[in-house]
Amino acid sequence: MEESPGGGASFSAGTRSKGDCLVSWRPGKDGLRLCLESSVAPLFGRLIRETAAAEAHRLGAGGELSIFDDGALDYVVAARVEAALRAGGLQAPLHGVPSGPRSCPQLSPEVLADRKSRPRRSRLYIPGNQPELAINSGLFRADCILLDLEDSVALDRKTEARIHLRRLLACHRSFLRDSEIAVRVNPLASPAGLADLAELVPVRPEVLVLPKCESAEDVRAWDREVGRLEAQAGLPEGGILFMPLVETAVGLSRATQIAAASPRNVALCFGAEDYRRDLGVEAGPAEEETAVARGLVVLAARAAGIEAQDSVFSRIEDEAGLEASARRARALGFQGKGILHPGQIETVHRVFSPSPAEIAGARRVVEALARAEAEGRGVASLDGLMIDAPVAARARRVLAMAGSLGRNKA
Repeated sequence: MEESPGGGASFSAGTRSKGDCLVSWRPGKDGLRLCLESSVAPLFGRLIRETAAAEAHRLGAGGELSIFDDGALDYVVAARVEAALRAGGLQAPLHGVPSGPRSCPQLSPEVLADRKSRPRRSRLYIPGNQPELAINSGLFRADCILLDLEDSVALDRKTEARIHLRRLLACHRSFLRDSEIAVRVNPLASPAGLADLAELVPVRPEVLVLPKCESAEDVRAWDREVGRLEAQAGLPEGGILFMPLVETAVGLSRATQIAAASPRNVALCFGAEDYRRDLGVEAGPAEEETAVARGLVVLAARAAGIEAQDSVFSRIEDEAGLEASARRARALGFQGKGILHPGQIETVHRVFSPSPAEIAGARRVVEALARAEAEGRGVASLDGLMIDAPVAARARRVLAMAGSLGRNKA
């Protein structure tokens, strides 16, 4: 909203939803009047008032601040107050704003390599402006939690969404437990994309998902801007990783260059819904319309030495369809899949994890190779079949994956 804070307008942020609060601010010059209606007022009313008043004082706000609260945590209250005041034209000073450290130890090559190779069987999309979902998302144990600022956030809610995520990652990232923390930002060509980076790079999301990539230069532009902000915040250079998302015909035609465009890249992701829209086609029963595109994504990713990540399966109640889609993706060479609902995690993890039979078979291959080497033989055989280099490499990958999942037990 463009009106002057002194013009009598009211500015708001948040929602009347569980775990959230709706904050409205009417600017004034006669001190701060705070009105609170809360479902938890008898227990936490004082804390809510103190949190809101402290945020208003930090930004120098006077006038009337009204809060309708339905169980929002303190960081959500502070985020919504900040968003409402910023919508009214107040600029938040750096002092007191939760952010990342001003200095941070450099990442060792070993730590960075471990982060790049971690399992990503599932990436659970969480709308970035829904605190109740974000706060609880770590309970579901997805390999990657993807906090979304792009498609799931309305244009007029982008600012309050990024403020919410900044405070979540700065104050309560432990809520996300052991999952990798990724944020899908808005396209860099848009004002929202630059604002996303400025707000979120200092609080160190582990991965940024880069939407609608259509060239290697798109990725390099992200790399330059993130690197500049890392240096400004005192963060290790290259510590924030990338997952470029290709979802158009142009992007698919340049997938190889996109996958290799930055050392930050850890996976190349496919976006099926936007791809179908770009081609003007509907989803087929076996997703046959995306078969060529999916194959191109896998080839590009593997040529660049990074993972290939499949698109979401949007029919969240169709478990059989999800499993079939995941099995097709794994057969093509994908290492994981996007998901829209926690109920999809178990199926996706099962499909993209080595089965007990696969682990046992891989262990037998490695043991046969070890015996051959101990006996001075250059080749090994198992059950009458020769074990060549591709078979051995595949067996080692299975055991490495099983080990990383805690399943490689004697």
